Amino acid sequence: MNPIDRDRAGATRAHAAVVATLQLLTDEQARQPSRLPGWSVGHVATHIARNAEGHVRMCDAAMRAEVAEMYPGGQEQRTGDIEAGSGRTAAELLADVAATAGKLETTWAAMPERAWSGRGITFAGELTMSDLLFIRWRETTVHHADLGLDFGWTDWDREYVRAELARLTMLWASRKPMGLTELPPEAMRVSDHHRVAWLLGRTEIEGLGPAGIIA
Repeated sequence: MNPIDRDRAGATRAHAAVVATLQLLTDEQARQPSRLPGWSVGHVATHIARNAEGHVRMCDAAMRAEVAEMYPGGQEQRTGDIEAGSGRTAAELLADVAATAGKLETTWAAMPERAWSGRGITFAGELTMSDLLFIRWRETTVHHADLGLDFGWTDWDREYVRAELARLTMLWASRKPMGLTELPPEAMRVSDHHRVAWLLGRTEIEGLGPAGIIA
């Protein structure tokens, strides 16, 4: 399977998984703290939805041979939109996440081959639409666990973990001096899921400090 098909399929599975979790969400749970400092479950769910809209915006522009920003209003828009949606009911959060994920999947299906090489502007810089497929897979998978409900990093899709581990190991190596490009022995002794969660700052590994490669 080529990377575009793999990442699109993976992101679609991640959408279905987070929607399934949110179908059981109660209003009380929506207001409780998530695993992300300062964010409730409602904040995380709203972010997943607004992130999907940003991807749709960039994909639509790429199909017109244009370059769009994920968040045209910058960090202020992103923060404001998430805060504005965070206090909604469980039913409203579910409907938003499901509808925006569905819209993104429909947009992907309409993408001509040439559009996948188009570029969009994210806070990490300009990325191709094909690269953004994996980013969306990551966003949905990792933030699903960040909700703090019935899904954690041990439940992450194995195919996602394999692909992410390769990416993060390369990123780790790129930020180390020559000759210090191997992950620490302590990291190599834990499972792939644990290693990726540590590299993403979602858990600890005994004997190691934070990985420090994801802001």
